[in-house]
Amino acid sequence: MAARSLRAQLLAWLLVPLAVLALYNLWTAYAGVRRTADLITNRTLLASARVIAEQVKDSDGVVEALIPPAALEMFDADEPDKVIYRVTGPDGELVAGYPDVLVPPHPPAGLQPMFFRTEFRGEGMRAVAIAQPIVTRQATRNALVVVGQSLHGRDRLLSDLWLPALRDQLSLIGAAAVLILFGLQRGLAPLLRLRDAVLARTPRQLQPLDAASVQSELQPLVHALNHAFARIHAQMATRQRFIANASHQLRTPLALLKTQARVGLRDADPAGKDEALRGVDATGNAMARLVNQLLTLARAEQGGEVIRMAPVDLAAVVAEALASLAGPALARGLTLDFETDGAPAPMNGHAALLQEMVFNLADNACRHAPAGGIVLISLHRQGDHWRLRVEDNGPGIPVAERELVLERFYRLPDTPGDGSGLGLAIVREIAEAHGGGVTLGERQPPPGLVVEVLVRAGPPGLSSSRAVAPGATSPAGSRSSS
Repeated sequence: MAARSLRAQLLAWLLVPLAVLALYNLWTAYAGVRRTADLITNRTLLASARVIAEQVKDSDGVVEALIPPAALEMFDADEPDKVIYRVTGPDGELVAGYPDVLVPPHPPAGLQPMFFRTEFRGEGMRAVAIAQPIVTRQATRNALVVVGQSLHGRDRLLSDLWLPALRDQLSLIGAAAVLILFGLQRGLAPLLRLRDAVLARTPRQLQPLDAASVQSELQPLVHALNHAFARIHAQMATRQRFIANASHQLRTPLALLKTQARVGLRDADPAGKDEALRGVDATGNAMARLVNQLLTLARAEQGGEVIRMAPVDLAAVVAEALASLAGPALARGLTLDFETDGAPAPMNGHAALLQEMVFNLADNACRHAPAGGIVLISLHRQGDHWRLRVEDNGPGIPVAERELVLERFYRLPDTPGDGSGLGLAIVREIAEAHGGGVTLGERQPPPGLVVEVLVRAGPPGLSSSRAVAPGATSPAGSRSSS
């Protein structure tokens, strides 16, 4: 649909109703002027007919009528109107006037005049007929007096009365259009200034606009722009953090990879070359894991407004993630148990991010649990959320460090292994993107760590097409690997 001018729409919404009202006013004015012209014409005709009727009398059985000049002089001499008259006796005989003047088929018998339209020699006329009582020897009988006038004077009077009203109405509409256009220009000026202020900004000028400085009608638009600026700023900040994190975290592995490659190239001993290649492979795997974690963190940082949510069975997602850890857990003799009530755990979420969250939790627990230790995972409903609980019997985390380990790239002092310090940070970002959060506690009985994650649950009837991966245990029971 083509964009339309807001100014043109407002002008149309104002002028079209005004024009309709003006046309209605013109129509009512024309009807009123026409009634006035007819009234003036009728009164003149009636006055002339009565003057003539007063001169109709019976003289020795003969009806006579004297037409006084005053009866015809009362019509406007400036108009080229024809004035006709006819006096008919009680027996229908012509007493005076024009014989071809038509009389009404049902002439008045009483004192009320009859106004009607007629024709005289092919020209339209307006006429009046009145009955005039005449006293004769036998009885009182009625003569009929008809006076008519052509319509030139009446039409001229109609135009003289109506054309000024038409000019006034058209002038009023024109003046209203000019004033409305001027008012629209002034009224839209703040919107144009807001447009100019937004266009004048550079790509990095994302500070919010001052909503208090604009009219109340524009404040919702300013709030929407500020919301968009905030989202763009968050996206840019996420990108900058990703670039900074990637450049910072990949610098050391790349340097190590380069060193290992050089050592392998210089070492003539095949055993030394093999050792260098194994180091390159291990460093490459660590870098791949780090890059995947950075990408996951960047996606999770975008929040629920950007992440595309869909119906997900969280229990199936947990089972899939645990299936990928079954082999490493078995190799270390770990007991990996998954406890649930056996029913699906429906929610709206991002399946890949949720699986990454569960994998990071379980992988972190498996890394810190001692050989032959236990890792317990449980999933239960808690109000409007699902509670995912992961506990291990590893060394645990001191209370003072528990908030710090949720920050990115933070690692406990003297922590063995090649972790990047992103695992729990990823867990928190994904949980918050799904309307929840993360808390750390101490396993009872100690030692050990308990991580509880809350994510917003979906309605019970929410359907999900998420299937359990091959080899994963159904969430209807518990899974053990030892």
